[in-house]
Amino acid sequence: MKQNIDKFRELLADNEQWPLLYYFKFIVQNNQEKLNQVKGLFQDPETISYKTSRDIKFIGMSCKQLMPDPESIIAIYEKASLVDGLIAL
Repeated sequence: MKQNIDKFRELLADNEQWPLLYYFKFIVQNNQEKLNQVKGLFQDPETISYKTSRDIKFIGMSCKQLMPDPESIIAIYEKASLVDGLIAL
């Protein structure tokens, strides 16, 4: 995991200019607690868009946020990893 984070950090630092409008996308179970956990990751949760799966068991959550540096993006992914069953795309 640490190696993947380091590689991701390098890719972000090498290929982008900061601040950057970054597009986050997560898939979570259709559960209010989990949805609230993901909403809590963002400064402006009103910018989150939602799309349910056909069977309504899962919800895709997408959000664009202005991020000041690679570390701020990695911090959100690290917090998101604490949400049980979350898939980060």
